[in-house]
Amino acid sequence: MLTPSAVANAKPQAKPYKLRDERGMYLLVQPTGARLFRMDYRRPGTGKRNTLALGVFPDVSLKQARERRDQARKLLADGIDPGEKRQADKAAKRQAAADTFERIAREFIERRLTEKSAVHRSNVQRRLERDVFPYLGTRPVAAIAAPEILDVVRKLEARGAVESAHRALGNIGQVIRYAIATGRTEFDPTPSLRGSLSPVNPRNMPAPTDPVAVGAILRALEAFQGGSVVQAAVHLLPLVFCRPGELRTMRWQDVDLDAAQWSYTVSKTKTAHVVPLSEQAIGILRELHPLTGHLAGGYVFPGGRSSLRPLSNAAINAALRRLGIDTKTELTGHGWRAVARTLLHERLHYDPHVIEHQLAHAVPDALGTSYNRTKFLPERRKMMQAWADYLDALRKGADVVPIKRGA
Repeated sequence: MLTPSAVANAKPQAKPYKLRDERGMYLLVQPTGARLFRMDYRRPGTGKRNTLALGVFPDVSLKQARERRDQARKLLADGIDPGEKRQADKAAKRQAAADTFERIAREFIERRLTEKSAVHRSNVQRRLERDVFPYLGTRPVAAIAAPEILDVVRKLEARGAVESAHRALGNIGQVIRYAIATGRTEFDPTPSLRGSLSPVNPRNMPAPTDPVAVGAILRALEAFQGGSVVQAAVHLLPLVFCRPGELRTMRWQDVDLDAAQWSYTVSKTKTAHVVPLSEQAIGILRELHPLTGHLAGGYVFPGGRSSLRPLSNAAINAALRRLGIDTKTELTGHGWRAVARTLLHERLHYDPHVIEHQLAHAVPDALGTSYNRTKFLPERRKMMQAWADYLDALRKGADVVPIKRGA
């Protein structure tokens, strides 16, 4: 049986030799002077002999070597090969080190966000690259704990970006849950952080609901001196009041000028939607068609640098600002939806259900929340024409008088 002094005083010889301890453990002394703790055992199930390394003296003491031997013997008693378990543990550590947060996040974006809009994917990727990867990117996802995540999102909160902090926390949770689903980790710490950030104060998109103010803005739009494509987009958006991102990605193949309607998939809900087009909207599109209808890409509103890409998502708000319209306090491109929702109901007296269907919102009915792209379509055709006529009247400065439906 070995003693600490025997291990310390073991001298090298011309050939390797062993100094026995007990329970299969021994000290292997090499000609180089290296002193190696080893343990011989028989593999469970096969009975084949194998040797397990327990450490190198003096980095590992005799006491530590015996503790490792005892741990290995407990595994053997349970039918587990300690050598195989060690290799599996090493492989798991290597895999964990390779499964960094950034690597899994990029995989998540590539595989799970394919059905989302390009804008959504870009926003998630940019948010992670800018605000999360610098702090968590190289960390094994299985090792990330709640305090680390909180530290990251509180950096955003500290600079006043509270909404971005909440969005970043949500994205981190999505990535970790994807890692759980793909077997790279077992626990998502983000639910424990609920309530740890300041609440978001919801801000509605600025939008005037006073008909006189709307008329003034429409007259300002008439003075726009920019390019034909942006000008057409700025004039068409109030008439169709869709989301600006849906307008700028409009394709000619989805527009039926003869049937006076535009069909597309709603970016937010991924549902099919039909927009009846007023005479005024058809006029704008017919005037634009010779300019963009033949271009590669098929966009009604192609980008200025390439027809293969749509108009920039900042173009419409930038045009409003050039006209002196404050997009923080007066109106944004998205704000036309609120303008239409309010005035169609309060001034033109249309049924809110009809309006909400035109906005492509899910509307509660007797069977629950639902949306049907063709529901109320005849009523919506009349409404969209009445809306266009009403905007013309406001633009001309007419007295603000409710237009009766069917008039």
